[in-house]
Amino acid sequence: MESRTYMCIDLKSFYASVECVERGLDPLTAHLVVADPERTEKTVCLAVSPALRALGVKNRCRVFQIPEGISYICAPPRMKLYIQYSADIYGIYLKYIAKEDIYVYSIDEAFLDVTDYLEMYGMSARELGGRIMQDIRDSVGVTAACGIGTNLYLAKIALDITAKHVKDNIGILDEESYRRTLWDHKPLTDFWRVGPGTVNRLESAGISTMRGIAGAPEDLIYKLFGIDGELLIDHAWGREPTTIADIKAYKPKANSLSSMQVLGCDYSYEDAGLVAREMADQLCLELVDRGLVTESIFLYVGYSRQSARESSKGTASMPFANNSSKTIIACVDRLYQRIADRKTPIHRIAMAFNNVVEEGYEQLDLFTDPAELEKERRMQKAVLDIKKKFGKNAILKGMDLQDHATARDRNRQIGGHRSGE
Repeated sequence: MESRTYMCIDLKSFYASVECVERGLDPLTAHLVVADPERTEKTVCLAVSPALRALGVKNRCRVFQIPEGISYICAPPRMKLYIQYSADIYGIYLKYIAKEDIYVYSIDEAFLDVTDYLEMYGMSARELGGRIMQDIRDSVGVTAACGIGTNLYLAKIALDITAKHVKDNIGILDEESYRRTLWDHKPLTDFWRVGPGTVNRLESAGISTMRGIAGAPEDLIYKLFGIDGELLIDHAWGREPTTIADIKAYKPKANSLSSMQVLGCDYSYEDAGLVAREMADQLCLELVDRGLVTESIFLYVGYSRQSARESSKGTASMPFANNSSKTIIACVDRLYQRIADRKTPIHRIAMAFNNVVEEGYEQLDLFTDPAELEKERRMQKAVLDIKKKFGKNAILKGMDLQDHATARDRNRQIGGHRSGE
């Protein structure tokens, strides 16, 4: 296999750094957390500045977990602003690397295949990484860290583990140095895609390091993790065959649209049903906007933490694939009534439209009037046009105005957090 060189660049404490820059503060010395002050003290801090983390404040902690005696600025989330900063930083990447060789992993992290650029620039990977990081710092004021590896996995591990312990914030790994320096590294949860559940299963087999995984019988790993064991074995050896080109060429066999809400407080059966209908309506508009239809709906209902009731799940199929809010909301209502416990307070709702395909693939049944369906679709498109021009709350349904409705608040958010508008 051709040897390649990848970078994984991360924007350190991104949301907190942006808020510091906007206030004229140094992100590396200021005490700042990004959290919504309108929520309770149990709300999660979206980001904690590096200076606070140096004092022991954990990233993604809850507000009440910040030790007393530490003074700090609490900045409300401004997701639209963070997206703009991220777009500006992507523009910096494009100054050095073609878009075909960039894979955006998250709002604050990206992979770059720099293999074909090092000779052109006459630089080593470390030098090019440093140049890009300095450009980000000079242009937008945000500090970055960089992992460099001979495959995507090693670039990510060089970022997550190695770069944190060097002065220039650049970590470099190949397969040999990975095995030499990190095979006995603990905890295993520091490694990409290794969570507490994986660690617990490995420990049940007496395995606590990457060296242990690499040296274990493959049959044992497959017995513990099934087909996912193959990925774990490859990563234990520092191997990863997938390239950025492979990721960009990937086409899923099936598509879905989904939505999930953690409610601000426990809801009654009736009020949670209203939220489920709102969610269905929003997803229907998304279907229409993309020219898609669905034939199957999945619904998840999670109950109050104060109850011992297990969550409820269910799937319902419709006679034909469609994006009609009337048809789909009625289906969601029936599914909700079938699976939800009427007596237990509800705290979480998740919904997915399955087997999503383009509108041209829909087939009507004998009992559906095509003219009525088309009339509703035109109405939905008109609603979308108004929302796009004047804002998502420019036009609402009556249910969105009820006391326990959440759509109006959700329309002011991006990714479940304040947009900052």
